[in-house]
Amino acid sequence: MTTEAPPTPLSFSFLTLFPELLFPFAQEAILGKAAARGLIDVQLVNLRDFAQNKHLKVDDTPYGGGAGMVIRVDVAQRALESLPPADEVILFSPAGQPFTQAVAEELAGKRHLAFLCGRYEGFDARVETLVTRELSIGDFVMMGGEAAAACVLEAVARLRPGVLGDPESHQMDSFSSGLLDYPEYTRPPEWNGHAVPEVLRGGNHAAVAAWRREQALRRTLARRPDLLAQAPLTPQDSAALLALGVSEAELAAWGAPPPPPPKRRRTAKRPAKAD
Repeated sequence: MTTEAPPTPLSFSFLTLFPELLFPFAQEAILGKAAARGLIDVQLVNLRDFAQNKHLKVDDTPYGGGAGMVIRVDVAQRALESLPPADEVILFSPAGQPFTQAVAEELAGKRHLAFLCGRYEGFDARVETLVTRELSIGDFVMMGGEAAAACVLEAVARLRPGVLGDPESHQMDSFSSGLLDYPEYTRPPEWNGHAVPEVLRGGNHAAVAAWRREQALRRTLARRPDLLAQAPLTPQDSAALLALGVSEAELAAWGAPPPPPPKRRRTAKRPAKAD
């Protein structure tokens, strides 16, 4: 009898000045259980351990003047060299590639990811020569990269086999299907005059699936219509979108397939005339 080998864990290394901010996030709930089961490994690296001075100073004033302090490139280099080789070395930066579900899925297929979490005025620009990718989680400013690191850790780790209880649960998430997710309901069946849609209580799985797809299309059209241009739409989706008020020109611009041809009505056969 052969036993299946356990999956190789995905290793995350976060280089930061404040590892205590990420420690509880990586130890609790689903991530903590995944780490305990050997599905992921999270290493928090304190950049101050590589300062090489008695005051553990890792930053300095910027050349050319200006406010704030800049983290030294040699500190970042020593910290990275202390790690096993990484498939990706990622810098959080407002100039980086937008972090999307597609990027999360790509990173989930790696073995070791190293992340540089900046503070103050960020890293010396020469750090860019040490990284393979820059990521941004949005067009806004934070005090450091730790919150972004927490977002990426959760988004990527949950895609690894075995991390979620249901191996198919993430496949229907918002963005995984190219659309926003459909609305979910649970008990009580009625609350403050708002009832759970009857189709969800009827037990007809085909009707439920059709309703959920239509609701996902409706939500995406109302809230994030930009996603429809990249979503893998079906002819049935095109028909549903036309019913929701989308024009044929918009469907064509999104590259959507034409809707199915209307079904012909069957006409009753006339009885043969008697001679």
